[in-house]
This record gives sequence, structure tokens and C-alpha cells, in this order.
Amino acid sequence: MLVLVANLGSTSFKYRLYDMADERCLARGAVDRIGEQKSKCTATIGDWSDERTMAIPDHGVAVEACLAQLTDPEHGAIKEASEVAAIGFKAVHGGRLSGVFRIDDDVLDAMAEMNAAAPAHNPPYIAAMKAMRARFDLPLVAAFETNFHQTIPTARKEYAIPRKLADELHIRKWGFHGASHRFIATRSAELLGRSDARVISCHLGGSSSLTAIKDGQSVMTTMGMTPQTGLPQNNRVGDFDPFALPLIIEQTGMTLDETLAYLASQGGLLGLSGRSGDIRDLREAAAQGDENCKMALDVFVEEIRRHLGGMMVALGGVDAIVFTAGIGENDDEIRSAVCANLEEFGIVVDTEANANLRGEACFHATNSGTQLWVIPTNEEIVVARQTVAVLQQN
Repeated sequence: MLVLVANLGSTSFKYRLYDMADERCLARGAVDRIGEQKSKCTATIGDWSDERTMAIPDHGVAVEACLAQLTDPEHGAIKEASEVAAIGFKAVHGGRLSGVFRIDDDVLDAMAEMNAAAPAHNPPYIAAMKAMRARFDLPLVAAFETNFHQTIPTARKEYAIPRKLADELHIRKWGFHGASHRFIATRSAELLGRSDARVISCHLGGSSSLTAIKDGQSVMTTMGMTPQTGLPQNNRVGDFDPFALPLIIEQTGMTLDETLAYLASQGGLLGLSGRSGDIRDLREAAAQGDENCKMALDVFVEEIRRHLGGMMVALGGVDAIVFTAGIGENDDEIRSAVCANLEEFGIVVDTEANANLRGEACFHATNSGTQLWVIPTNEEIVVARQTVAVLQQN
């Protein structure tokens, strides 16, 4: 069975094509600048790479362009588009729907109800899903990021707000990055040789979150009602006191919508540093004496450590801490800073192993009571597996 996994942005479409018989990735590609006259469509199929520039007005046309590359007579991964059994989407927020579903009108309506909570994610997904439903006669499946966190105990997912609001508007700590944390739960169990391990998954990238995992299930996470919360993101503010909003509005003259848009695009590491939301830029500037960039790095690390400590208490100890995503996989200094001075808790870093680490590997010292790992995430294969499971149920 061949499954195409889609990861969408407002003007982008990224995909991977999997043969689910052995979970091989047959091809990967992307379309950038959707809606412009010179959209770029790239693909990698085996040793062959292709790049085309064309006008791609919407996501439906983007899929058609990608299928044209996938069915290239000489280099393609498949002979015809009908070989694809389904398209799986790494969807973000379904509110009242949190799971894996065939896409129908009710799924689209549920996503639309959460547009205000996920304005950067849900609208482009809804538009793309509608376009693809109209163009392609094959199953479309939405695997919501919130699904993995449904096992979090009630006391850790409720806000202290009136029950009427919470129940009627589906306001709770939903959690996100579910596909990534689910992959880490599965892979760490394989590496540790046990399914009952207490694991803290640190997904650190342009968007970051931590999740505490016990018996393969999520029991605590840092993101809440929306992907805007939790750790400071590259340009999203993270946790923030909502009662500061009236002061900002009063003193700046911005509307509520303008204020929220400003905090969602100019906050986070970018806002703290006044320079960049990219860790690499911040580190270079901090080395040259930029105190704001150093502060941004320090705040990021301290917030990770604050949540790490809470999760260690919630788990009653920790067997492994896993770092993943762009920063977690590639930045040894962040990993070292997060784990610094925790020897009394049984967390000891092998400094040399951490500095020289590439790909999937451990970096704990021989006397460390907690294993420390870098595991490259694979959100797409999780969505592909969930898509197959839905197809097999029907």
C-alpha cells in the first residue's frame, strides 16, 4: 500500500511517499510559493532530484505537480497516481475531534471551529483539503496532533476557568507535536528494550514542546490550548499572562487582533533578542557580546529545565531524556545546558559523546542513572501508519 503524507503551510506543500509494506520512503518533495507565478516544485526519488518552476495557484494544483514528478516516465516512483491508496495529513487542531479520521464535512467543520485557536495552521489545511477532495478520488485522512495527548490525566489538562467555558468551547490543554512525541515514545521503547520506561521527549526546533511519556503514553505536555503556548518558540511568545493584554492594548493603541498577531510573529526568541529567532544566529551574536541574544538563549534553556523538572516529578523519576527536531538533534550546546548540574538527579552527560554526536545516538556518561539520547524524529511515518489503520477499519 502506498501512502502520501502531506505537511502543509499557507503557501507550501511538503510530502513523503511511503510503501507501507516495509515502510520505505520512496520519494520526498515540496512545493514553495504556492499562489505565485513562479512556484518551485522539488522532488527527490532515489538518486534523482528534480526542480521545476511553474505557476501553482493552490494546494490542489500543488499535489498534481508533485504527482507529475512521482510518475515521471524515466525516474518516477510510481507509474500512475491511482497507485496511491490515500493521502494522510498531519493536521493540527480539531477541537471536539481529536484522533484520526477520514476527512468529511464534519472533520472540516470541527477544524474551522478552531481557526481562532490555530490561525496559522487550520485555515490553509482546510483550504487544501477541500481542494484535494474536489480533485482526487481517493481517501483523505486527518491525523490530529492533539491525539497523542488524550491520555494526559484530567488534573494536568484543565485550566482553572469556569466549567461552562471549558466544556462549551473545548478549552483545555490539548498539546501538540503529537506525531513527533508518538514516534519518540515508540523508538525509545525499542532502544531501551522496555515499554514501561519513563521518558521525557524534548522536541526542540522552530516550534518546541516537551512531553512526559510513561508506558508509551503521554502524561504531561508543555503546549496548552493552542500551539502558541508553552516554551518560547522562534517567534511565538509561548506562555504569557493574558491579563497583560489590556495594558498592551491601552498603551500601544493596537487592537486585540493586532496584539495577538504581533505576539505570534514578533515574540519568542526573536522578541527577546531583537535580532533573530534562529538559535544559530543567536549563538553567533551572543559570542560577539550581544547581551539580548545571550538572554534569549538563557530564557529558552531555563524554560526547558523548568518543565523538565516538573515532568520528572510527575513521572516519579526519569529513565531517559530524548532530544529531537532541528535544535534537539543538532545543537550540542543546548543539550548540554539543559542537562547541566543535574548529577544529583542521576543525569550525567558524556561531554565528548555529546559534542561529536551525529544521528541517532546516546550521550550519557557511564555513571549516569538516566539515559540521554538524540533520536531524529519521523512525524511522517507516524501519520502514514495512522492512515493505514484508518483505511483498514473501513
